[in-house]
Amino acid sequence: MKYCFTLILLLFAVIFKSEAQNNLSQSSFTHKDSVSTSMFSKALESGYIDTKYFNFDLRYLIKYNQYEGFRTGLGGVTNSNMSSVLKFDGYLVYGFLDEVFKFRIGSSVNINRETNTWLSVNYTEDLQEIGSSKFITDQRFFQLFEPRLLNIESFYKHLTKAVSIEHQISENIYAKAQFKTSDIDPKIKYSYNHKTLGAIDTYRLSLFTIAAQINPKSSSKKPFISTETSKLQGPKVTVQYTKSFSNLFKSDLSFSKIDLRAIQFFNHPNNHVTEVVIRSGLAKGDIPISHTYHAYPNNVNKETILQRFSVAGTNSFETMFFNEFFSDKFATLQLKHRLNPINISPWLKPEIVLIYRYALGNMSHIKRHEFIFFNTLDKGYSEAGLEINKLFFGFGLSVAYRHGAYHLPDFEDNFALKFTFNLNLNR
Repeated sequence: MKYCFTLILLLFAVIFKSEAQNNLSQSSFTHKDSVSTSMFSKALESGYIDTKYFNFDLRYLIKYNQYEGFRTGLGGVTNSNMSSVLKFDGYLVYGFLDEVFKFRIGSSVNINRETNTWLSVNYTEDLQEIGSSKFITDQRFFQLFEPRLLNIESFYKHLTKAVSIEHQISENIYAKAQFKTSDIDPKIKYSYNHKTLGAIDTYRLSLFTIAAQINPKSSSKKPFISTETSKLQGPKVTVQYTKSFSNLFKSDLSFSKIDLRAIQFFNHPNNHVTEVVIRSGLAKGDIPISHTYHAYPNNVNKETILQRFSVAGTNSFETMFFNEFFSDKFATLQLKHRLNPINISPWLKPEIVLIYRYALGNMSHIKRHEFIFFNTLDKGYSEAGLEINKLFFGFGLSVAYRHGAYHLPDFEDNFALKFTFNLNLNR
């Protein structure tokens, strides 16, 4: 069902793209239809459907994962036509498999227009993937569908109250600070064995996070306001520190984390492009499994290659199984080398991408994590891959091979065969 849903969604995008381009090329194309198509194209590219006072966010329209099944709802944010200094945002979604509503409501006020300084408060009741670590400075990013999300089954529920402030320090440095309290309920069989509290399966955290995103070569006066963060010139470095305080607002656990991410693009004379992504994290203290690290795995635990066939992610380890590894200290290196498109015909110009990924990590006090079994990355995890993109209306194929210390005994278990999808609304 999930793959049928994915194909339907992708085919919808492809059909729309083809129709939009055909219509644009017709001389009899009316102004009304042109405006309508332009608005729809913009919506698919930005992820928003704009109205006079409110922009509907397409991220909440429909998704699928293993815990909620189909997840659908509405959400969005007020725009500058309502107010240029005050905005409200929120969403309401429903999971058909867990039969639970999730929502968020928040507001922000611009306290300094020159430095684009915003003070925000929000309340959220929702799910988050176990082991996912996010940077609070990351700008909103829209994907027509999220490949990894289809196969994720390990989540934790959180009830979060948060206050944050974001500030443009300079044209190259953007910073954000956040304080939040969260009531955490892992949706798996799990307990954290605390030295004084004993085994706890639900807990409260009081978290202070401060982060900075640095883009030295940006030429824009306000480079981090745009949602098109992928177009920023590298290198782009993000540093984040998180501290959990015990006994503050009845918080149960104390730990600290520091995260680092660096992205750099190298443009070669032959128009080839090399992308380098380095990600690392270090956590110390009483840190539960929900707030540890995984390496963004994207492989389901099935017997054959065809049963594991799904959609390749952007920066995920395609041969690494979900919940196979967790770490409280880790580092990953991802290399992508994109060759020139092969000009076979006007409609067939496939792109070849060579990929290498490496992960190294470890976990302290493994026995504190009860009822969950996982491995560590202390031996170093390696995979190499090849993508042939845009073979047919944006569709392509991806193959990856797992080698090195974590090579599996059965030869075919080391392979991941998947399809890729790259939607480009521009001609």
